[in-house]
Amino acid sequence: MRLTQRQCALLKAIAAGQRLKDHRDIEGGKVYRLYALDETSQTVNAADVAVLIEAGLLNSNKKFPAATYWLTEQGQRFCHLQPA
Repeated sequence: MRLTQRQCALLKAIAAGQRLKDHRDIEGGKVYRLYALDETSQTVNAADVAVLIEAGLLNSNKKFPAATYWLTEQGQRFCHLQPA
């Protein structure tokens, strides 16, 4: 599986304890945000998240209006195998 640097960085950030959440609005819009340990956050590219979910590396609790994502077992193995 070939991931972009940005996708690998997102996986590594989650593995390091940062939290990925999606925030939905009433019209169905969705924004992904990555929360650092100090609770600051940054917007994450939705297409990158979609690739990681489709690859089986991320899963979520599928809650509304804000779902939380985590690494699957496959995602954990992938991060462990990648060089720092």
